[in-house]
Amino acid sequence: MNGIIPLWKERGMTSHDCVFKLRKILHTKKVGHTGTLDPGVEGVLPICIGTATRIAEYLTDAGKTYEAVISISRTTTTEDAEGETVLENTEMKSFSRAQIEEVLASLTGVISQTPPMYSAVKVNGKKLYEYARAGQEVERPTRQVTIHELLLLDDAQQFDGQDVRFSVRVKCSKGTYIRTLAVQIGEALGYPAHMHELVRTASGSFSQTNCFTLAQVAELMEAGHIDEALLPVEHALRDYPYVEITADVDKQIHNGQVLPSHTLLTEHDKVVFGKNEKAVAVYIAHPTKPGMMKPDKMFPNVN
Repeated sequence: MNGIIPLWKERGMTSHDCVFKLRKILHTKKVGHTGTLDPGVEGVLPICIGTATRIAEYLTDAGKTYEAVISISRTTTTEDAEGETVLENTEMKSFSRAQIEEVLASLTGVISQTPPMYSAVKVNGKKLYEYARAGQEVERPTRQVTIHELLLLDDAQQFDGQDVRFSVRVKCSKGTYIRTLAVQIGEALGYPAHMHELVRTASGSFSQTNCFTLAQVAELMEAGHIDEALLPVEHALRDYPYVEITADVDKQIHNGQVLPSHTLLTEHDKVVFGKNEKAVAVYIAHPTKPGMMKPDKMFPNVN
């Protein structure tokens, strides 16, 4: 069994829980997820099965789309609704639509983020949440992320109350913490804030519309129709240019040899080589040999 199942992860489960359950449902050990979703978050979580696990990192690195509810009221230890309150402001607040949209525009593009203490980012070989649970505060690395789109989804022209909430859509790069973005939005508005709710609506080329729940996957497996949920590896590679292998390089590519670089690699970081639209290898520019390319991933079962 090889391919990618676009799973809809339900709230209350970890990404590892999903992998564990799918191994039992599909009767296979070669199952891997493509980026952690917190237990309190639901949404798109592509799962790689069999040889598709080779490209799990591509899916992890792909851009994501989220819909989040921002609460302008208090900050928490985890930067979401599940954490303990750190700072709270209960006074009446009033924001115009224009004010909020101005803040969202200021946080669009390349921004700096410091990961929350309750996160899986590693410092000195140890995950930040392990330090946090031990009551230890450590210096966290600030990093650059890209917010491609940050839009206000609510129609209201005025937002008033002690706890002002509004929904946003975020299209962002790998490594973006929406929890931290919620805090940054609050800071720009002059108040403590946290992420109240979060749903991931897309991950790379996978969206909510083509997802299956664990229950649906189990039903398809039992009925012998699991192919209805399995998407081919090529689906996840469709954002990269595809080149049909010609006879003169057929053997070399199947053997994973270093070759003169393809012209497409001047504009793209990866090129998919295949036969009859089935991926055989993904090539990248050679890191130490200018003008040459090397395989990054191989799919040897394609003849």
